[in-house]
Amino acid sequence: MSTHPTASSRPSRAASSRPAVAWIGLGIMGSPMAENLIKAGYPVTGYTLEQDKLDRLAKNGGTAAASIAEAVRDADVIITMVPASPQVESVCYGPDGILENARSGALLIDMSSITPQTSVDLAKNAGDKGIRVLDAPVSGGEAGAIEAVLSIMVGGEQADFDAAKPVFEALGRTIVLCGPHGSGQTVKAANQLIVAVNIQACAEAVVFLEKSGVNLAAALDVLNGGLAGSTVLTRKKDNFRTRDFTPGFRIDLHHKDMGIVTDAARNVGAALPVGAVVAGLVASLRAQGDGGLDHSALLRGVERLSGHTTGS
Repeated sequence: MSTHPTASSRPSRAASSRPAVAWIGLGIMGSPMAENLIKAGYPVTGYTLEQDKLDRLAKNGGTAAASIAEAVRDADVIITMVPASPQVESVCYGPDGILENARSGALLIDMSSITPQTSVDLAKNAGDKGIRVLDAPVSGGEAGAIEAVLSIMVGGEQADFDAAKPVFEALGRTIVLCGPHGSGQTVKAANQLIVAVNIQACAEAVVFLEKSGVNLAAALDVLNGGLAGSTVLTRKKDNFRTRDFTPGFRIDLHHKDMGIVTDAARNVGAALPVGAVVAGLVASLRAQGDGGLDHSALLRGVERLSGHTTGS
């Protein structure tokens, strides 16, 4: 039996100077992000499919809801953080979804990584019901979510972005309105292209260094201090060194994102010769059963191609 507060026992909106927030999706990224809003003084009501995630939210000062409808009905701001376009459509549409149960005038911020067209369609359909929408995907992984230093790339109207800015400031450090609806998702797709290519290059360097007999820790430290340095190398060098592929961002999700960027690039006539190769390598790793590992596990693919493995 859940001991979470019911809707009737939630703090009233008047009890907080912050807008009431509904958070839908409490996964690897969503849980720490919602907790950062609570720390910043926002009343947060959350909904997700996993009971342990709801328990975690309640333990950290939030309110667990029994349904999407219950979570969103009194919310000023609704934030979704789910894996992909089908999940966004599932939580937003239908009689039990956000659009049918949120109040007119609410601001819906989708922070998932989805196709730009899904964001454009959502903004139109929500607008028909008087609900404002921003697409606001993020970069920075689990560590960035925990530390509230995410980069947030936003698509939508300037007035809605301005209204959402205090919420974003509780979650991230680099916050930019990139253009109209769908623009945030387009920039996120480019981000995922850069990250995947960077991880692949780092993985190839690791195998090259180890096969050459170089001290890997020393080599990665000095490389990261020069032009080859990057946030990817800073965040992932220990994963490479120790082969710890505990997921901060899963291969499955990066596979989805590489599909988004390659499809979007095809639609606008942009060639991605290196990106297409890396997309294939991500897909190959997933096909070999490594989809649940962190994307730094691209190293495993390079090791297999090199006949150089260090265990599972």
